[in-house]
Amino acid sequence: MKTISVVTPCYNEQDNVEEVYRQVRNVMAGIGRYRYEHIFIDNSSLDNTVPILKRLAASDPNVKVIINARNFGHIRSPIHALLQASGDAIVLIVADLQDPTSMIVTFVEEWEAGSYMVIGIKKTSEEHSLVFFLRKQYYRIAERLSNIETFQNFTGFGLYDRKVIEFVRSFGDPYPYFRGMIAEIGLPYKKIYYDQPKRKFGITKNNWYTLYDIGMLGIINHSRVPLRLATFVGFGGAALSLFVAVAYTIAKVIFWNTFSLGLAPTVIGVFFIASIQLVFMGVMGEYIGAIYTQVQKRPYAVELDRINFDIEPQVPTPVPQSVSIEYEAASMSSMESQAQPIEMEGT
Repeated sequence: MKTISVVTPCYNEQDNVEEVYRQVRNVMAGIGRYRYEHIFIDNSSLDNTVPILKRLAASDPNVKVIINARNFGHIRSPIHALLQASGDAIVLIVADLQDPTSMIVTFVEEWEAGSYMVIGIKKTSEEHSLVFFLRKQYYRIAERLSNIETFQNFTGFGLYDRKVIEFVRSFGDPYPYFRGMIAEIGLPYKKIYYDQPKRKFGITKNNWYTLYDIGMLGIINHSRVPLRLATFVGFGGAALSLFVAVAYTIAKVIFWNTFSLGLAPTVIGVFFIASIQLVFMGVMGEYIGAIYTQVQKRPYAVELDRINFDIEPQVPTPVPQSVSIEYEAASMSSMESQAQPIEMEGT
């Protein structure tokens, strides 16, 4: 019997981890024809996430827990967990319940039909409309700059065959852009469109810096356009400067007594050129920083503890309602929000 691994990264998700565990187990029990393991990797949470995960692992041997020695960030920690999974297929799903667990059924069906990758694409989102609009614009820009086909509105939520995960391992990238890796691999895939619900418990752990970090990583890993743009702007600026210099020289010769250069154009020009230089120095710095990270070859994460990894996965049964009564109302509302029409597109 084959095994399906479900990987859930979490950080300060005490309000969500038990509910996502219960929903995933019930979905896998409904499928019924696979063993499964649910791997939670905790990025050194400061709340009660770890005690809750330890309690779940003690009551269910299919729950496996990795506790990081410190916070290794939102990019390295999930990859580490993916590479620890033993399943024939691996599902990546976040802990905040914004990835509908009911879609795992469709993911598995498409995998059984021959797709190596089944990826969830956000069709709509209940997050702030401005934020969703800005995300869509970023994905469009990233795709235009990239030298490969990328997936717009894709966060990593999906199912990946063991072969895909082994290709990810072979990249050996110490600071990987997982979404880009999936696009780079290029094996047959299926897109599943879904409506992303709003986070119901807790607050997002993303901030401006983490969003910028992953956004810039997505561009520099798959495009040389920013570097070449710096070169083109340099040539254009040089040509414009030469044209202005010749024009001013001619004007001064013709209107020797009345034409005055003035200080303002010089000051404005100097500051403009300096700002352009700083921008492109920053761009080049991003590429140099990426090279520096590659050279360091640091591990994705250092584990403080791991639980239940010596136990073979089993076919799950539904979670009894008595396991987490306090989450019953939340579970019902969450499952109702997931009952959205599904559209599929493949290649």
